[in-house]
Amino acid sequence: MKKITKFKDQKVLVLGLARSGMAAALVLNELGAIVTVNDGKPFAENKEAQRLLEEGIKVITGSHPIDLLDEDFALMVKNPGIRYDNPMVERAEALHIPVITEVELAYLISEAPIIGITGTNGKTTTTTLIADMLNADGQSAKLSGNIGFPASEVADKAVSTDTLVMELSSFQLMGIETFRPKIAMITNLFSAHLDYHGSQEAYEAAKWRIQENMTADDYLILNFNQEKCRRLADQTKATVVPFSTKEQVAGAYAKEGNIYYHDELIMKVADLALPGEHNLENALAALAAAKLRGTKNEAIVEVLTTFAGVKHRLQYLGEVQGRKVYNDSKATNILATQKALSGFDNSKLWLLAGGLDRGNGFEALEKDLEGLKGMVVFGETAAKLEATAQKLNLTVMESENVATALQEIFPKTSVGDTILLSPACASWDQYKTFEERGDLFINTFEAIKSKKA
Repeated sequence: MKKITKFKDQKVLVLGLARSGMAAALVLNELGAIVTVNDGKPFAENKEAQRLLEEGIKVITGSHPIDLLDEDFALMVKNPGIRYDNPMVERAEALHIPVITEVELAYLISEAPIIGITGTNGKTTTTTLIADMLNADGQSAKLSGNIGFPASEVADKAVSTDTLVMELSSFQLMGIETFRPKIAMITNLFSAHLDYHGSQEAYEAAKWRIQENMTADDYLILNFNQEKCRRLADQTKATVVPFSTKEQVAGAYAKEGNIYYHDELIMKVADLALPGEHNLENALAALAAAKLRGTKNEAIVEVLTTFAGVKHRLQYLGEVQGRKVYNDSKATNILATQKALSGFDNSKLWLLAGGLDRGNGFEALEKDLEGLKGMVVFGETAAKLEATAQKLNLTVMESENVATALQEIFPKTSVGDTILLSPACASWDQYKTFEERGDLFINTFEAIKSKKA
Protein backbone atom coordinates (compact mmCIF):
# COMPACT_ATOMS: atom_id res chain seq x y z
CA MET A 1 0.00 0.00 0.00
CA LYS A 2 1.20 3.50 -0.82
CA LYS A 3 1.65 5.37 2.45
CA ILE A 4 -0.05 8.51 1.23
CA THR A 5 -0.42 11.51 3.56
CA LYS A 6 -3.54 12.93 1.90
CA PHE A 7 -5.81 11.82 4.75
CA LYS A 8 -3.50 12.28 7.74
CA ASP A 9 -5.30 14.15 10.53
CA GLN A 10 -8.30 14.70 8.22
CA LYS A 11 -11.78 14.05 9.60
CA VAL A 12 -13.47 11.42 7.42
CA LEU A 13 -17.01 10.05 7.71
CA VAL A 14 -17.62 6.52 6.45
CA LEU A 15 -21.34 6.18 5.73
CA GLY A 16 -22.58 2.59 5.74
CA LEU A 17 -20.57 -0.43 6.75
CA ALA A 18 -20.84 -3.88 5.18
CA ARG A 19 -17.52 -5.17 3.84
CA SER A 20 -16.56 -2.13 1.76
CA GLY A 21 -17.23 0.35 4.56
CA MET A 22 -15.33 -1.81 7.00
CA ALA A 23 -12.33 -1.97 4.65
CA ALA A 24 -12.39 1.78 3.99
CA ALA A 25 -12.54 2.62 7.70
CA LEU A 26 -9.57 0.38 8.52
CA VAL A 27 -7.45 1.71 5.64
CA LEU A 28 -8.22 5.34 6.47
CA ASN A 29 -7.39 4.72 10.12
CA GLU A 30 -4.08 3.19 9.06
CA LEU A 31 -3.38 6.29 6.95
CA GLY A 32 -3.80 8.53 9.97
CA ALA A 33 -7.30 9.87 9.28
CA ILE A 34 -9.66 10.73 12.12
CA VAL A 35 -12.41 8.29 11.19
CA THR A 36 -16.06 8.28 12.21
CA VAL A 37 -18.31 5.47 11.00
CA ASN A 38 -22.09 5.83 10.77
CA ASP A 39 -24.22 2.75 10.16
CA GLY A 40 -27.94 2.14 10.53
CA LYS A 41 -27.72 -1.29 12.14
CA PRO A 42 -27.94 -1.22 15.97
CA PHE A 43 -24.61 -1.67 17.73
CA ALA A 44 -25.62 -4.89 19.51
CA GLU A 45 -26.27 -6.55 16.13
CA ASN A 46 -23.37 -4.88 14.32
CA LYS A 47 -20.22 -7.03 14.42
CA GLU A 48 -18.36 -4.71 12.05
CA ALA A 49 -19.02 -1.68 14.27
CA GLN A 50 -17.97 -3.64 17.34
CA ARG A 51 -14.66 -4.55 15.71
CA LEU A 52 -14.01 -0.98 14.59
CA LEU A 53 -14.63 0.29 18.11
CA GLU A 54 -12.02 -2.18 19.34
CA GLU A 55 -9.62 -0.62 16.82
CA GLY A 56 -10.24 2.78 18.40
CA ILE A 57 -12.47 4.08 15.60
CA LYS A 58 -15.51 6.16 16.53
CA VAL A 59 -18.78 4.46 15.56
CA ILE A 60 -22.34 5.84 15.56
CA THR A 61 -24.98 3.19 14.90
CA GLY A 62 -28.72 2.69 14.85
CA SER A 63 -29.58 5.92 13.00
CA HIS A 64 -28.15 8.58 10.70
CA PRO A 65 -28.16 11.90 12.60
CA ILE A 66 -27.95 14.79 10.17
CA ASP A 67 -26.25 17.03 12.73
CA LEU A 68 -23.30 14.63 12.67
CA LEU A 69 -22.21 16.45 9.51
CA ASP A 70 -21.72 19.67 11.48
CA GLU A 71 -18.38 18.24 12.70
CA ASP A 72 -16.41 19.75 9.80
CA PHE A 73 -15.58 16.58 7.90
CA ALA A 74 -13.10 16.82 5.02
CA LEU A 75 -14.48 13.74 3.21
CA MET A 76 -17.35 11.23 3.11
CA VAL A 77 -16.77 7.67 1.93
CA LYS A 78 -20.20 6.34 0.99
CA ASN A 79 -21.34 2.73 0.66
CA PRO A 80 -22.15 2.31 -3.07
CA GLY A 81 -25.67 1.10 -2.32
CA ILE A 82 -26.62 4.35 -0.58
CA ARG A 83 -28.35 6.63 -3.07
CA TYR A 84 -27.36 10.21 -3.68
CA ASP A 85 -30.79 11.45 -2.57
CA ASN A 86 -30.10 10.04 0.90
CA PRO A 87 -30.43 12.94 3.40
CA MET A 88 -26.90 12.39 4.75
CA VAL A 89 -25.38 12.47 1.27
CA GLU A 90 -27.44 15.50 0.24
CA ARG A 91 -26.35 17.33 3.38
CA ALA A 92 -22.68 16.48 2.73
CA GLU A 93 -22.93 17.81 -0.82
CA ALA A 94 -24.66 20.97 0.38
CA LEU A 95 -21.71 21.52 2.75
CA HIS A 96 -19.29 20.90 -0.17
CA ILE A 97 -17.88 17.80 1.50
CA PRO A 98 -16.46 15.52 -1.24
CA VAL A 99 -18.34 12.20 -1.45
CA ILE A 100 -16.44 9.19 -2.81
CA THR A 101 -16.78 5.40 -2.85
CA GLU A 102 -14.01 3.16 -1.61
CA VAL A 103 -12.79 2.26 -5.13
CA GLU A 104 -11.38 5.79 -5.30
CA LEU A 105 -9.57 5.12 -2.03
CA ALA A 106 -8.29 1.82 -3.45
CA TYR A 107 -6.85 3.61 -6.47
CA LEU A 108 -5.07 6.18 -4.32
CA ILE A 109 -3.29 3.57 -2.21
CA SER A 110 -2.69 0.85 -4.80
CA GLU A 111 0.89 0.02 -5.79
CA ALA A 112 -0.50 -2.38 -8.39
CA PRO A 113 -1.92 -1.47 -11.82
CA ILE A 114 -5.67 -1.84 -12.18
CA ILE A 115 -7.81 -3.54 -14.80
CA GLY A 116 -11.32 -2.15 -14.34
CA ILE A 117 -14.34 -4.03 -15.70
CA THR A 118 -17.83 -2.57 -15.90
CA GLY A 119 -20.97 -3.07 -18.02
CA THR A 120 -24.50 -4.37 -17.56
CA ASN A 121 -23.96 -8.11 -18.05
CA GLY A 122 -20.95 -10.41 -17.96
CA LYS A 123 -18.83 -8.40 -15.51
CA THR A 124 -18.24 -11.14 -12.98
CA THR A 125 -17.50 -13.86 -15.54
CA THR A 126 -15.15 -11.60 -17.50
CA THR A 127 -13.39 -10.36 -14.37
CA THR A 128 -12.82 -13.92 -13.22
CA LEU A 129 -11.61 -15.03 -16.65
CA ILE A 130 -9.03 -12.24 -16.77
CA ALA A 131 -7.68 -13.04 -13.31
CA ASP A 132 -7.51 -16.75 -14.13
CA MET A 133 -5.65 -16.06 -17.39
CA LEU A 134 -3.07 -13.85 -15.71
CA ASN A 135 -2.57 -16.31 -12.87
CA ALA A 136 -2.27 -19.25 -15.29
CA ASP A 137 0.53 -17.29 -16.95
CA GLY A 138 2.42 -16.93 -13.67
CA GLN A 139 1.38 -13.35 -13.12
CA SER A 140 -0.20 -12.34 -9.81
CA ALA A 141 -3.78 -11.17 -10.31
CA LYS A 142 -6.02 -10.19 -7.41
CA LEU A 143 -9.82 -10.12 -7.73
CA SER A 144 -11.36 -7.01 -6.22
CA GLY A 145 -14.32 -4.65 -6.20
CA ASN A 146 -17.94 -5.55 -6.84
CA ILE A 147 -17.03 -9.24 -7.18
CA GLY A 148 -17.01 -9.60 -3.39
CA PHE A 149 -13.53 -8.48 -2.34
CA PRO A 150 -13.50 -4.83 -1.18
CA ALA A 151 -11.19 -2.88 -3.47
CA SER A 152 -9.44 -0.94 -0.71
CA GLU A 153 -8.88 -4.12 1.32
CA VAL A 154 -7.20 -5.82 -1.66
CA ALA A 155 -5.24 -2.69 -2.59
CA ASP A 156 -4.00 -2.43 0.99
CA LYS A 157 -2.16 -5.76 0.60
CA ALA A 158 -1.18 -5.52 -3.09
CA VAL A 159 2.38 -4.91 -4.28
CA SER A 160 3.67 -3.45 -7.52
CA THR A 161 4.09 -6.88 -9.14
CA ASP A 162 0.38 -7.67 -8.65
CA THR A 163 -2.50 -6.67 -10.93
CA LEU A 164 -5.84 -5.69 -9.41
CA VAL A 165 -8.64 -7.09 -11.57
CA MET A 166 -11.53 -4.96 -10.38
CA GLU A 167 -15.23 -5.40 -11.12
CA LEU A 168 -16.92 -2.00 -10.95
CA SER A 169 -20.61 -1.17 -10.64
CA SER A 170 -22.22 2.06 -11.80
CA PHE A 171 -22.83 2.85 -8.11
CA GLN A 172 -19.11 2.62 -7.36
CA LEU A 173 -18.09 4.64 -10.42
CA MET A 174 -20.31 7.55 -9.42
CA GLY A 175 -17.98 8.09 -6.45
CA ILE A 176 -14.62 8.49 -8.19
CA GLU A 177 -12.44 11.57 -8.67
CA THR A 178 -8.97 10.54 -9.86
CA PHE A 179 -9.52 6.80 -10.42
CA ARG A 180 -7.54 5.72 -13.49
CA PRO A 181 -7.21 2.06 -14.48
CA LYS A 182 -4.40 1.04 -16.82
CA ILE A 183 -6.93 -1.09 -18.71
CA ALA A 184 -10.68 -0.45 -18.59
CA MET A 185 -13.54 -2.36 -20.15
CA ILE A 186 -17.24 -1.92 -20.84
CA THR A 187 -18.71 -5.36 -21.55
CA ASN A 188 -22.06 -4.03 -22.82
CA LEU A 189 -24.76 -1.47 -21.98
CA PHE A 190 -28.40 -2.40 -21.45
CA SER A 191 -31.21 -0.95 -19.35
CA ALA A 192 -30.57 -1.44 -15.62
CA HIS A 193 -30.78 0.21 -12.19
CA LEU A 194 -33.14 2.92 -13.36
CA ASP A 195 -34.63 3.11 -9.85
CA TYR A 196 -31.20 4.26 -8.62
CA HIS A 197 -30.03 6.42 -11.53
CA GLY A 198 -33.37 7.83 -12.67
CA SER A 199 -32.74 7.35 -16.39
CA GLN A 200 -30.83 5.16 -18.83
CA GLU A 201 -28.72 8.18 -19.80
CA ALA A 202 -27.63 8.71 -16.20
CA TYR A 203 -26.86 5.01 -15.80
CA GLU A 204 -24.69 4.96 -18.93
CA ALA A 205 -22.98 8.18 -17.88
CA ALA A 206 -22.02 6.52 -14.59
CA LYS A 207 -20.52 3.56 -16.47
CA TRP A 208 -18.64 5.91 -18.81
CA ARG A 209 -16.86 7.50 -15.87
CA ILE A 210 -14.54 4.49 -15.82
CA GLN A 211 -12.45 6.15 -18.54
CA GLU A 212 -12.67 9.82 -17.62
CA ASN A 213 -9.10 10.09 -16.28
CA MET A 214 -7.47 7.79 -18.82
CA THR A 215 -4.97 8.94 -21.45
CA ALA A 216 -3.62 7.54 -24.71
CA ASP A 217 -1.19 5.47 -22.61
CA ASP A 218 -4.17 3.50 -21.23
CA TYR A 219 -6.46 1.01 -22.97
CA LEU A 220 -10.25 0.96 -23.16
CA ILE A 221 -11.84 -2.31 -24.33
CA LEU A 222 -15.26 -1.82 -25.93
CA ASN A 223 -17.95 -4.14 -27.28
CA PHE A 224 -18.26 -3.32 -30.98
CA ASN A 225 -21.31 -5.60 -31.28
CA GLN A 226 -23.21 -2.68 -29.76
CA GLU A 227 -23.59 0.47 -31.81
CA LYS A 228 -23.73 2.66 -28.69
CA CYS A 229 -20.35 1.31 -27.55
CA ARG A 230 -18.88 1.88 -31.02
CA ARG A 231 -19.96 5.51 -30.85
CA LEU A 232 -18.24 5.90 -27.48
CA ALA A 233 -14.91 4.99 -29.08
CA ASP A 234 -14.62 8.54 -30.43
CA GLN A 235 -15.32 10.11 -27.05
CA THR A 236 -12.34 8.93 -25.01
CA LYS A 237 -8.68 9.86 -24.77
CA ALA A 238 -7.79 6.22 -24.08
CA THR A 239 -6.53 3.88 -26.79
CA VAL A 240 -9.58 1.82 -27.82
CA VAL A 241 -9.30 -1.96 -28.24
CA PRO A 242 -12.54 -3.40 -29.68
CA PHE A 243 -13.97 -6.89 -29.51
CA SER A 244 -16.68 -8.40 -31.69
CA THR A 245 -18.34 -11.70 -32.50
CA LYS A 246 -19.73 -10.30 -35.77
CA GLU A 247 -16.81 -8.76 -37.66
CA GLN A 248 -13.05 -8.53 -37.84
CA VAL A 249 -11.82 -5.65 -35.67
CA ALA A 250 -8.46 -4.29 -34.53
CA GLY A 251 -8.64 -6.29 -31.30
CA ALA A 252 -10.32 -9.58 -30.32
CA TYR A 253 -12.83 -11.17 -32.67
CA ALA A 254 -14.46 -14.39 -33.84
CA LYS A 255 -14.41 -15.32 -37.51
CA GLU A 256 -15.38 -18.52 -39.31
CA GLY A 257 -15.42 -20.54 -36.08
CA ASN A 258 -12.08 -19.26 -34.80
CA ILE A 259 -10.99 -16.71 -32.19
CA TYR A 260 -8.33 -14.16 -33.10
CA TYR A 261 -6.46 -11.31 -31.47
CA HIS A 262 -5.62 -8.94 -34.29
CA ASP A 263 -4.56 -11.42 -36.98
CA GLU A 264 -3.25 -14.05 -34.58
CA LEU A 265 -5.23 -17.29 -34.32
CA ILE A 266 -5.84 -18.13 -30.67
CA MET A 267 -8.28 -21.11 -30.65
CA LYS A 268 -11.50 -22.52 -32.04
CA VAL A 269 -14.83 -21.16 -30.81
CA ALA A 270 -16.08 -24.74 -30.40
CA ASP A 271 -13.41 -25.39 -27.75
CA LEU A 272 -14.77 -22.76 -25.34
CA ALA A 273 -15.89 -24.36 -22.10
CA LEU A 274 -18.78 -21.93 -21.56
CA PRO A 275 -21.73 -22.03 -23.97
CA GLY A 276 -23.58 -19.13 -25.56
CA GLU A 277 -22.98 -16.03 -27.64
CA HIS A 278 -22.74 -13.90 -24.51
CA ASN A 279 -19.94 -16.06 -23.16
CA LEU A 280 -18.12 -15.77 -26.47
CA GLU A 281 -18.27 -12.00 -25.95
CA ASN A 282 -16.98 -12.44 -22.38
CA ALA A 283 -14.14 -14.63 -23.67
CA LEU A 284 -13.12 -12.08 -26.30
CA ALA A 285 -13.19 -9.21 -23.81
CA ALA A 286 -11.07 -11.18 -21.32
CA LEU A 287 -8.69 -12.24 -24.09
CA ALA A 288 -8.11 -8.61 -25.07
CA ALA A 289 -7.29 -7.60 -21.50
CA ALA A 290 -4.98 -10.58 -21.00
CA LYS A 291 -3.08 -9.92 -24.22
CA LEU A 292 -2.62 -6.27 -23.22
CA ARG A 293 -0.94 -7.58 -20.06
CA GLY A 294 1.39 -9.76 -22.14
CA THR A 295 -0.28 -13.06 -21.26
CA LYS A 296 0.84 -16.08 -23.24
CA ASN A 297 -1.65 -17.79 -25.56
CA GLU A 298 -1.17 -21.12 -23.79
CA ALA A 299 -2.46 -19.67 -20.52
CA ILE A 300 -5.41 -17.99 -22.25
CA VAL A 301 -6.42 -21.19 -24.06
CA GLU A 302 -6.04 -23.26 -20.90
CA VAL A 303 -8.53 -21.04 -19.05
CA LEU A 304 -11.03 -20.69 -21.90
CA THR A 305 -11.15 -24.45 -22.51
CA THR A 306 -11.56 -25.44 -18.85
CA PHE A 307 -13.42 -22.57 -17.15
CA ALA A 308 -16.53 -23.98 -15.48
CA GLY A 309 -18.17 -20.62 -14.83
CA VAL A 310 -18.59 -18.41 -11.80
CA LYS A 311 -20.66 -19.95 -9.05
CA HIS A 312 -24.39 -19.52 -9.77
CA ARG A 313 -23.67 -17.85 -13.14
CA LEU A 314 -24.19 -20.54 -15.79
CA GLN A 315 -21.97 -22.75 -13.64
CA TYR A 316 -21.27 -26.20 -15.06
CA LEU A 317 -21.77 -28.68 -12.22
CA GLY A 318 -20.84 -31.84 -14.08
CA GLU A 319 -22.28 -34.86 -15.82
CA VAL A 320 -24.18 -37.79 -14.31
CA GLN A 321 -25.12 -40.80 -16.43
CA GLY A 322 -24.73 -38.75 -19.60
CA ARG A 323 -26.79 -35.79 -18.34
CA LYS A 324 -25.07 -32.40 -18.02
CA VAL A 325 -26.26 -30.03 -15.29
CA TYR A 326 -25.85 -26.24 -15.09
CA ASN A 327 -26.59 -23.86 -12.22
CA ASP A 328 -27.61 -20.36 -13.36
CA SER A 329 -29.38 -19.26 -10.17
CA LYS A 330 -28.06 -15.71 -10.77
CA ALA A 331 -30.53 -15.45 -13.69
CA THR A 332 -33.05 -13.39 -11.74
CA ASN A 333 -34.71 -11.82 -14.79
CA ILE A 334 -35.91 -12.78 -18.27
CA LEU A 335 -32.93 -11.27 -20.10
CA ALA A 336 -30.46 -13.37 -18.11
CA THR A 337 -32.39 -16.56 -18.88
CA GLN A 338 -32.60 -15.63 -22.56
CA LYS A 339 -28.83 -15.34 -22.64
CA ALA A 340 -28.43 -18.68 -20.89
CA LEU A 341 -30.82 -20.45 -23.28
CA SER A 342 -28.93 -19.10 -26.30
CA GLY A 343 -26.02 -21.41 -25.53
CA PHE A 344 -27.89 -24.72 -25.67
CA ASP A 345 -29.68 -27.05 -28.07
CA ASN A 346 -33.32 -26.71 -26.94
CA SER A 347 -34.22 -30.15 -28.27
CA LYS A 348 -32.05 -31.71 -25.54
CA LEU A 349 -32.66 -29.16 -22.81
CA TRP A 350 -34.78 -29.26 -19.66
CA LEU A 351 -35.29 -25.84 -18.08
CA LEU A 352 -35.97 -25.34 -14.37
CA ALA A 353 -37.50 -21.90 -13.74
CA GLY A 354 -39.61 -19.89 -11.34
CA GLY A 355 -39.47 -17.69 -8.28
CA LEU A 356 -40.71 -14.34 -7.02
CA ASP A 357 -43.75 -12.94 -8.84
CA ARG A 358 -43.09 -9.29 -9.68
CA GLY A 359 -46.26 -8.99 -11.71
CA ASN A 360 -44.71 -9.48 -15.14
CA GLY A 361 -45.63 -12.08 -17.73
CA PHE A 362 -43.22 -14.26 -19.69
CA GLU A 363 -44.24 -13.43 -23.26
CA ALA A 364 -40.72 -12.08 -23.93
CA LEU A 365 -39.32 -15.53 -23.17
CA GLU A 366 -41.58 -17.50 -25.53
CA LYS A 367 -39.33 -17.41 -28.59
CA ASP A 368 -36.39 -18.65 -26.52
CA LEU A 369 -38.42 -21.54 -25.07
CA GLU A 370 -39.55 -22.94 -28.42
CA GLY A 371 -38.51 -26.55 -28.94
CA LEU A 372 -37.48 -27.21 -25.34
CA LYS A 373 -37.56 -30.86 -24.34
CA GLY A 374 -39.40 -29.78 -21.21
CA MET A 375 -39.73 -27.46 -18.21
CA VAL A 376 -40.04 -27.80 -14.46
CA VAL A 377 -41.56 -24.75 -12.76
CA PHE A 378 -41.69 -23.73 -9.10
CA GLY A 379 -42.28 -20.79 -6.80
CA GLU A 380 -44.77 -17.94 -7.04
CA THR A 381 -44.50 -17.74 -10.83
CA ALA A 382 -45.08 -21.47 -11.40
CA ALA A 383 -48.60 -21.02 -12.79
CA LYS A 384 -47.54 -18.25 -15.19
CA LEU A 385 -44.60 -20.25 -16.49
CA GLU A 386 -46.72 -23.37 -16.81
CA ALA A 387 -49.26 -21.44 -18.89
CA THR A 388 -46.45 -20.17 -21.12
CA ALA A 389 -45.12 -23.69 -21.59
CA GLN A 390 -48.58 -25.05 -22.42
CA LYS A 391 -49.08 -22.27 -24.97
CA LEU A 392 -45.92 -23.55 -26.72
CA ASN A 393 -47.01 -27.20 -26.37
CA LEU A 394 -44.04 -28.00 -24.16
CA THR A 395 -43.85 -30.80 -21.62
CA VAL A 396 -44.13 -29.11 -18.23
CA MET A 397 -44.46 -30.14 -14.61
CA GLU A 398 -44.72 -28.17 -11.38
CA SER A 399 -42.48 -28.86 -8.40
CA GLU A 400 -42.08 -27.47 -4.91
CA ASN A 401 -38.60 -25.93 -5.18
CA VAL A 402 -35.24 -26.24 -6.98
CA ALA A 403 -34.25 -29.36 -5.05
CA THR A 404 -37.43 -31.32 -5.76
CA ALA A 405 -37.40 -30.04 -9.34
CA LEU A 406 -34.02 -31.65 -10.01
CA GLN A 407 -34.91 -34.81 -8.12
CA GLU A 408 -38.18 -35.26 -9.99
CA ILE A 409 -36.96 -34.45 -13.49
CA PHE A 410 -33.74 -36.45 -13.49
CA PRO A 411 -35.42 -39.87 -14.00
CA LYS A 412 -37.38 -38.45 -16.95
CA THR A 413 -34.26 -37.29 -18.82
CA SER A 414 -32.20 -39.23 -21.36
CA VAL A 415 -28.52 -39.68 -22.14
CA GLY A 416 -27.32 -36.53 -23.95
CA ASP A 417 -29.81 -34.25 -22.21
CA THR A 418 -28.91 -31.08 -20.32
CA ILE A 419 -30.64 -29.79 -17.20
CA LEU A 420 -30.44 -26.03 -16.69
CA LEU A 421 -31.53 -24.07 -13.62
CA SER A 422 -32.11 -20.55 -14.95
CA PRO A 423 -35.08 -19.21 -12.98
CA ALA A 424 -35.84 -15.92 -14.82
CA CYS A 425 -37.08 -14.70 -11.43
CA ALA A 426 -35.71 -13.41 -8.15
CA SER A 427 -35.38 -15.92 -5.33
CA TRP A 428 -37.05 -14.07 -2.47
CA ASP A 429 -40.32 -15.99 -2.49
CA GLN A 430 -38.53 -19.07 -1.11
CA TYR A 431 -34.91 -18.10 -0.41
CA LYS A 432 -33.01 -15.18 1.09
CA THR A 433 -30.67 -14.89 -1.90
CA PHE A 434 -30.01 -16.40 -5.32
CA GLU A 435 -26.86 -17.90 -3.74
CA GLU A 436 -28.97 -19.83 -1.23
CA ARG A 437 -31.18 -21.09 -4.07
CA GLY A 438 -28.14 -22.10 -6.10
CA ASP A 439 -26.43 -23.82 -3.17
CA LEU A 440 -29.51 -25.97 -2.60
CA PHE A 441 -29.45 -26.93 -6.28
CA ILE A 442 -25.73 -27.77 -6.11
CA ASN A 443 -26.19 -29.89 -2.99
CA THR A 444 -29.07 -31.77 -4.62
CA PHE A 445 -26.94 -32.43 -7.71
CA GLU A 446 -24.08 -33.74 -5.56
CA ALA A 447 -26.49 -36.06 -3.73
CA ILE A 448 -27.81 -37.44 -7.04
CA LYS A 449 -24.26 -37.81 -8.33
CA SER A 450 -23.14 -39.82 -5.28
CA LYS A 451 -26.16 -42.13 -5.55
CA LYS A 452 -25.62 -42.77 -9.25
CA ALA A 453 -21.86 -43.35 -8.89
